Amino acid sequence: MRFNKLDLNLLVALDALLTEQSISRAAEKIHLSQSAMSNALARLRAYFDDELLVQVGRRMELTVRAELLQDAVRDILVRIEATVSEQPRFEPAKSSRLFRLLVSDYTAMTLMPHVMALAYQQAPRVRFELRHQVTQPQRMLERGEADLLIIPRDFCSADHPSETLFEEHFCCVLWERSHLAKGTLDESRYLNASHVVTQPGDGTALADWFMQKLGIKRHVEVSTFNFMSQAQLVIGTERIATMHQRLAKQAARFLPITVRELPLPMQGMTQMLQWHSYRTTDPGLLWLRTLLHDAVSSMDADIHAINTKPAK
Repeated sequence: MRFNKLDLNLLVALDALLTEQSISRAAEKIHLSQSAMSNALARLRAYFDDELLVQVGRRMELTVRAELLQDAVRDILVRIEATVSEQPRFEPAKSSRLFRLLVSDYTAMTLMPHVMALAYQQAPRVRFELRHQVTQPQRMLERGEADLLIIPRDFCSADHPSETLFEEHFCCVLWERSHLAKGTLDESRYLNASHVVTQPGDGTALADWFMQKLGIKRHVEVSTFNFMSQAQLVIGTERIATMHQRLAKQAARFLPITVRELPLPMQGMTQMLQWHSYRTTDPGLLWLRTLLHDAVSSMDADIHAINTKPAK
């Protein structure tokens, strides 16, 4: 099929070339031979009267025209995929669909085990791919590389629909035998202590962002890339970790730590679900969104049961 003299089949090849910036990788991605992809690139160059990809040293780079085309081409293909591939019904018990979710390690450790358990009961053949969040994760939604994004409200994109999943608060975690764990942990003791913080490789942790908004500077002695490891890294020290409350309570099940209220007026975190606007009526995603809300109830019931269990 042609539109304005362009063979529309070439759009798939163009998208692969602009994404991979390599003829061989683009060919592999859409299951073409390298010679067929080279031929497709030659036809695209002729149509657009532009090189699109140019060799710079050992790698290929996009021309200015190609950069302008990249998002537009992906948007067209995502819209076509959402329209053509969407099924009128979704039957969880019979489906083997793959769902790709962008999540932080916090979400992977607290919520996702409950999602997996509930999904297995309703849809044992459904598959999941949990992908690590990167800077500007909404770009993966827009490129059709993820179905759902679970992210704090402060980082949501205004370009796509979203809904509240749950509210989270922050707390302090200390080694149970530390001096700081004895007595009241007030603001002065908190600010004068040394801290363990999480610094994700792709940006600033929300707790640090909130601290910056409050104008608070902490004396950081240890930074880590993993939210759960904060609780482990305070053991044997006089340091404090500021953690998500649910994650801290989960860690307290098996670590010699104590959880205290944060002695600062720091706002909580609103965890959101976000999806591409083209996927709003996707019946599979509607099922998954409901499942995620049910998983929140399961997660909180589990944490409540553990924390109200009488000590032996």
